[in-house]
Amino acid sequence: MSRRVVRQSKFRHVFGQAAKADQAYEDIRVSKVTWDSSFCAVNPKFLAIIVEAGGGGAFIVLPLAKTGRVDKNYPLVTGHTAPVLDIDWCPHNDNVIASASDDTAVMVWQIPDYTPMRNITEPIITLEGHSKRVGILSWHPTARNVLLSAGGDNMIIIWNVGTGEVLLSLDDMHPDVIHSVCWNSNGSLLATTCKDKTLRIIDPRKGQVVAERFAAHEGMRPMRAVFTRQGHIFTTGFTRMSQRELGLWDPNNFEEPVALQEMDTSNGVLLPFYDPDSSIVYLCGKGDSSIRYFEITDEPPFVHYLNTFSSKEPQRGMGFMPKRGLDVSKCEIARFYKLHERKCEPIIMTVPRKSDLFQDDLYPDTPGPEPALEADEWLSGQDADPVLISLRDGYVPPKHRELRVTKRNILDVRPPSVPRRSQSASDAPLSQHTLETLLEEIKALRERVQAQEQRITALENMLCELVDGTD
Repeated sequence: MSRRVVRQSKFRHVFGQAAKADQAYEDIRVSKVTWDSSFCAVNPKFLAIIVEAGGGGAFIVLPLAKTGRVDKNYPLVTGHTAPVLDIDWCPHNDNVIASASDDTAVMVWQIPDYTPMRNITEPIITLEGHSKRVGILSWHPTARNVLLSAGGDNMIIIWNVGTGEVLLSLDDMHPDVIHSVCWNSNGSLLATTCKDKTLRIIDPRKGQVVAERFAAHEGMRPMRAVFTRQGHIFTTGFTRMSQRELGLWDPNNFEEPVALQEMDTSNGVLLPFYDPDSSIVYLCGKGDSSIRYFEITDEPPFVHYLNTFSSKEPQRGMGFMPKRGLDVSKCEIARFYKLHERKCEPIIMTVPRKSDLFQDDLYPDTPGPEPALEADEWLSGQDADPVLISLRDGYVPPKHRELRVTKRNILDVRPPSVPRRSQSASDAPLSQHTLETLLEEIKALRERVQAQEQRITALENMLCELVDGTD
């Protein structure tokens, strides 16, 4: 990078550091599938990694605190009949994750807070609608239970996970394989890139392409795009001479780029991870051994190179922690989970500060786990910005929350076993009493299940201590 005039920015001295060896996750057989997804998803509770698995596709989910060597018999999430290609945590429920596979299915899973004894094989719901493999997943940033999937059939499907229904199907907008899909901050628009070299801005509810740019990058290799907080589009791609390139675009004027910079001649696709709070974009290439980061501002040259974190080992994939999962007491502004061949290593990005006080300028209020809209409100045309939370006292993940799936046509499946009588006044008190009795029984059963779960967890912990003691 060329030497530039020194610019005032609080992020000029951001530096990356690999976590200590005992903070890594060892002995994980990371997937060898040649697919350009990050293979890793992380949230304030769990780390999920797509792994090698015989007889189908699988991924492993570890509590963040479970560092060190992972037992080779540690339970996996297995249900797909072909390799898993992408995974994504729900932003509104830290126990819910979606997976997409070569078997054309999308599955949504509930991950328990305790460590399961056996593989998790039953998803909460299986979403079937694609005719070819599904390689891209993305949850809606502000609406509850809205999930997007994109497949090799050149289709984008937007689902209501709570009912299993297809909300929208965008099947005639991409003539070729879709390489990336990104929501904007309130989920009203999509930015997509495609093998036909076109960058598109789509209004999914109107089913319209509202802006497009052919050959934002002229090379044939895959292009990626993400929205910035200013409403611009940041892209990574290749020149005609196969040099890696980054670009910044204004969707209201796609003719000329706001910024365009050549990078290097490596052939790995650059995965952009964007943090809207700091407006820093981190570029991680598969097969690279570095993370480059840039600050996007309103002043020329608009995309300012900050620094590069380099290590010896190339990365197989990368996970990016949401802002609410960071340690604000250490001025941590980003954390990555770098996949090696057999391990996962946290990389921490910090801004050096002498004060121990909370740094307001580094941590503006950030999107929290509460959705701003229900799925049907979003579908009807409503938009809402994310519900923000303060990180002043750090973030504590909420307790286990169930994802409730509404089965459709439940009366058609199980008709009443006795003829229905017309309701009379004398029925009302009886049905009310029956309802109260049932609720009491459900409450008692729930308490019993929770007690048994606690007992099982305690017994597992004792067993671990005994095993550790005999090692």
